[in-house]
Amino acid sequence: MFSKTVLDNGIRIVSHEMPEHRSVSLGIWVENGSRHESEAENGLSHFIEHLLFKGTERRSAAQIAEEMDAVGGVINAFTSKEHTCYYAKVLDENLPLAIDLLTDIFLHSSFDAQEIERERSVILQEISQAEDTPDDYVHDLFNLDFFKNHPIGRPICGSEETVNNFQREDILGFFKSRYRPRRVIVSTAGNFRHQALVEEMAARLGSVLDGDRQDGALSANGEPTPEMGSGVFPHAKSLEQVHLCLGVAGISQAHPKRYVAYVLNTLLGGGMSSRLFQEIREKRGKAYSVYSFSSSYKDVGYLGVYAGTSLESTEEVVELILKELKKLAAGEIKDEELSRTQGQLVGSMMLGLESTDSWMSHIARNEIYFGKTVSTEEICQKIRAVSRDDMIELADTLFAKGAMTLTLLGGFDDNFQIKNLNH
Repeated sequence: MFSKTVLDNGIRIVSHEMPEHRSVSLGIWVENGSRHESEAENGLSHFIEHLLFKGTERRSAAQIAEEMDAVGGVINAFTSKEHTCYYAKVLDENLPLAIDLLTDIFLHSSFDAQEIERERSVILQEISQAEDTPDDYVHDLFNLDFFKNHPIGRPICGSEETVNNFQREDILGFFKSRYRPRRVIVSTAGNFRHQALVEEMAARLGSVLDGDRQDGALSANGEPTPEMGSGVFPHAKSLEQVHLCLGVAGISQAHPKRYVAYVLNTLLGGGMSSRLFQEIREKRGKAYSVYSFSSSYKDVGYLGVYAGTSLESTEEVVELILKELKKLAAGEIKDEELSRTQGQLVGSMMLGLESTDSWMSHIARNEIYFGKTVSTEEICQKIRAVSRDDMIELADTLFAKGAMTLTLLGGFDDNFQIKNLNH
């Protein structure tokens, strides 16, 4: 059963009672991410996410970990472009501990100066590790190339320069300005009772004040809608392979054609039977890893393709990708291919929602982007309802007319060139 309650201070509590499970997953979500940062603040949201586990007025960092380990539970967090989540998964009998731990770190973290310096070093290592993982790093570069200088394109971890410049007062000021009740969602799924959870959360979080409402907008810190970049952007790095991302402007999270986009992305490069995998890897052996990906935000989105290949095969792989995009835009889609892709999407979604933590994330994201619960029945129905004409229309809109961004990372010199993206 799905439920939603809004506390007097604006904190939203959304839940899915699943009495047949023995676990409970609890998340505190904040509608704050890297896109809400200025250029100098880039990485602050992620830094704060780390620091909330480094000790409170009642617990040290070690005690936070020990208490959760003692019951076999999990406590963790992540930062994205548009939100941050702190979550725990425990047996139902240990939900009071999960509530106590998460609300303690959320309300009473000490932001100790020594811990800040230690965690600064950890995050710098995280940035270096990302740059040493080219199949991940190329996506960061693609975002920068695609979104130009908009905050949504900057890396979530920030840069070495920005992370080194953060001072304790910067961290506290950003935390105070962004972590407001009206931006907070408590999401819970598993074996518990919604009303009891509301009462407990009201006692712990209900007295938190929202402060000055003048800093209004939740999205983009007042920034305009991002402009999409276009062109070819080579980034030289000594590597055995060339890693590339080729992308076009897509659609936003709540766009009415989002279900068509899900099917289109999956058909193009969402599995071993997808067109890209079959054509580029299976038939031609030009890449070990090739897939399509889609990222959607409140106001914008993109659809892209990743491939890792040899320097000699780079131009051929790009041409093969463009060929597949052109075929989709031209309407070369078979009914049986569409039906198979729809079945793949429905099946993978339902299998992915067999755990309480996946449901906790699902209902939180629904609240963030739609302000309501979207049932799996509705999602499955909308996916099954996508027609061949719907696919052709969207493919033509995205691939046949729009500008493209091609980001390349590999062992080429600065004079490396590739033909224009004639598609």
